[in-house]
Parts: sequence; C-alpha cells; structure tokens
Amino acid sequence: MALIEYIGQTTKLIVSRQAAFGYFLTDGQEDVLLHKNEAAGNLEEGQEVEAFLYVDSQGRTAATTTIPEIMVGKYGWAQVSDVKPGIGVFINIGVQKDMLLGEEDLPAHRSVWPEIGDTLYVTLRVNRNQRIYVKLATDPIIEEISIKADKASYNKDIHGFIYRTAKVGSWVYTAEGYKGFIHESQRRVEPRLGEKVEGRIIDVKDDGTINVSLTPRKQEALHDDTDTILSYLELRNGAMPYGDKSAPEDIKDRFNLSKASFKRALGRMMKEGKIYQKDGWTYLKEDETKE
Repeated sequence: MALIEYIGQTTKLIVSRQAAFGYFLTDGQEDVLLHKNEAAGNLEEGQEVEAFLYVDSQGRTAATTTIPEIMVGKYGWAQVSDVKPGIGVFINIGVQKDMLLGEEDLPAHRSVWPEIGDTLYVTLRVNRNQRIYVKLATDPIIEEISIKADKASYNKDIHGFIYRTAKVGSWVYTAEGYKGFIHESQRRVEPRLGEKVEGRIIDVKDDGTINVSLTPRKQEALHDDTDTILSYLELRNGAMPYGDKSAPEDIKDRFNLSKASFKRALGRMMKEGKIYQKDGWTYLKEDETKE
C-alpha cells in the first residue's frame, strides 16, 4: 500500500536515516520526511514509530509523531485558528499544520461563518489530488454522540455549540450531549457556525431531542430592554424623541425591539419612577428640568 494512501491517517514506519533537518521514515519501499520539529524526542535508525501523514505547504507528503484525535474516519472537536474570505477557515486539529474547511462547505452567508476560537465537530477527508480538507459532522454523526433528554429537562439553561445553521433555524449540540434545534423565532441574531451559545430548553421531543430558545425569559428580557433604553437616554443627556406613540419601525431601527417590548419596558420604568413622557418625548425623572 503506497504511503499516499495513509494521508490523513496514521501508520507505523521505520526510521531509515537521520538528516540535518530531521528523519526519513520508510515502509520498506517509500520514504517520507519527519521534520525535527515534528519528532517526539530523538529517534534512532531502525526504530519503529507511529506517524500521522499529511501534505505540507509544498504539496509533499510529510509525517509527524504528534497523533491528532481528528483524522480520516475519526471525528473530534477542534477550534478555528484563522479565517480567509474566499478560501475558507482553518482548523487546528493538534498538529503544526492547520487544516482547511473550504468555502464550499461553509454557509452561503459570510456573517455566519465561524470566527477564530469557535469550535466545530469535524473529521478529515482526502480528495483525488491527495489534499486534506476538513469535513463537518452531519446530523447522523451528531445523533451518534448524542444522548436523549428527559421531560424533566424542560426550562433548564443549556450551553453548546452550533453545528449547523440555516434560514429556518440553527442546530446545537449541548454540553450535556443533547441535540437541539433553535427556530429562527427563538433567536434575536442568527448565531455563527461553531459559536458557543447559551439558552434554555423550551420543549423535549419524544425522540429525546430538544427545542432551544436563545431569547431571555420574559422577566430577564424586560430587564435587558430597560437597560438598553436607559443607556440610550443617558447617552442623550436624559431625553429621547421616542415614546408610546413612536412608530414600530423607528423603535426597531433604534433599539432592535418590538413596539410591544418597548412599551412594556417604558411602563416598568415609569412605574418605578425612573422616567416620564411628555409631547412624544421620554425623559429621565432626574432630568425633568431639562425638558
């Protein structure tokens, strides 16, 4: 079996000779370079080593004695190390060379591409030119590593990583091992592929999968909304040209809130004595003299 058949995998080789820049390993028919930076300590001629084979930046088959968890046929979690628009994102699988997840395998919208530090569940694939690429886990693969949630999990807080995203929603794998779906109505902003998200379970399906909401609970949302409005008022020295009668689209543009949420937040602040309204404007109570 030719060494190129092991690209993206491990194989056992023999140290055939040493060079100034590393070692040459052999299977008895072909040699492959193990650079000294890729060797685990000093090796001796005739020694058997397990090596992971990959393709270096010059397109040559190369070896490392660092054995990654992720290889052809084996999945694992790995972080994004770099993002190259027009090319794709690079993934750190634990060896010195980062592996490419090509643009064609990423979401169509650049806004939901992973960012540096995001985490993906991936494996490796080798194309017909013996180039290694990263491959994302599909739903059936995620199902294999998932556990079923029980009905007692309802309304519990969760966190996890987005492993698939689409216009209709996002799919998440949680720290507990649950496979979940986030409908587009249950997220204020579409999360990135690989992004860590925090939410709560809003339904447990009969098959043990969950539905998740990334929107805060009503009381938490009200608190967040009042903070948003108060921050804006403070930036404007305690007065703003928005109130109960403002147009919904103006409220959405300025605060990214629905008119109903905006009015609830105003009502709470007026009840607490923090603000008052006059002639379509809203004022901080302490700044009443500035009207």
